Amino acid sequence: MSHNTFGHLFRVTTYGESHGAGIGCVIDGCPPRIPLDVADIQADLDRRRPGTSRFTTQRREPDEARILSGIMLDERSGVQVTTGTPIAIHIENVDQRSKDYGEIKDRYRPGHADFTYDAKYGIRDYRGGGRSSARETAARVAAGAVARKVIPGVTIRAALVKMGKLAIDRTRWDWSEVARNPFFTPDADAVGRFTHYLDAIRKAGSSVGAVIEVVAEGVPAGWGAPIYGKLDAEIASALMGINAVKGVEIGDGFATAELTGEENADEIRMGNDGRPRFLSNHAGGVLGGISTGQPVVARLAVKPTSSILAPRQTVTREGEEVDIVTKGRHDPCVGIRAAPVAEAMLACVLADAFLRHRGQVG
Repeated sequence: MSHNTFGHLFRVTTYGESHGAGIGCVIDGCPPRIPLDVADIQADLDRRRPGTSRFTTQRREPDEARILSGIMLDERSGVQVTTGTPIAIHIENVDQRSKDYGEIKDRYRPGHADFTYDAKYGIRDYRGGGRSSARETAARVAAGAVARKVIPGVTIRAALVKMGKLAIDRTRWDWSEVARNPFFTPDADAVGRFTHYLDAIRKAGSSVGAVIEVVAEGVPAGWGAPIYGKLDAEIASALMGINAVKGVEIGDGFATAELTGEENADEIRMGNDGRPRFLSNHAGGVLGGISTGQPVVARLAVKPTSSILAPRQTVTREGEEVDIVTKGRHDPCVGIRAAPVAEAMLACVLADAFLRHRGQVG
């Protein structure tokens, strides 16, 4: 299997499977002398970690990160820093229950990657999905924590704005609320509705999708490239590459198709600081593939978890038509834990964009 690496100057390779010995990443291109401690990584991993509420998979993984290379103690400052060499981060799997998947090892789960993996490679890891499992995203979150250290002036936050057909009230947006509820939502009034709705979904043995919005503030104007290195295109690619994501939009995205030119144009005036100031941000902080200096805004649609208890029709590897029920511990809404993953992927793209910008224009 190829294509386990993304990025250009800040390059990330992830490895490992859902039910293997562990997962992790190797980061190549991180500049030297950046303070980095395992606590910087662990904070983000703890936000993504499973089993933190009844609304996520009850798989009990501590997700404790170990930095295996690429760091050392700077004797002058007494601080642990990056060396400029590849940074390897390993996360051990400790709570696999492969036996839960024994009954489906020859049956393709509808909506999952079972059939396509088998069609391509002639073999698939039925134990939780292998590389197609959301478990792999922990490695991305670890890489994103390092990426944030490369661009310390940029603040990246994500929130759940829609679950199934239930949407938040955007006039009640409060970033501080995201850390206070199990749904990563910025609308305190939506928590009760989401709780009642997802409890019913979970008890029915089903699942539901979600929409996550991720915002990066502090990105200066000029990052990205106008043709094949468009910043918005690379953000879209990174977010679409997250397992279970089926749609990505930048700024107002598909809603811009309903606007007139006058409505959509982000008009400009001079600010008090002598710099151009945009009066709106329909573009999501990117014009012509280059950042405008406004917040970079993207949304991603996460499909419902494919592994559910409700019986569905499928076929076996031998072509027999059968029904399938997937046992085990699964997220009733995998989109909940996608918020830290979206932040991580955006951080990696922006760290890469910063290093490429610095390399080209100084």
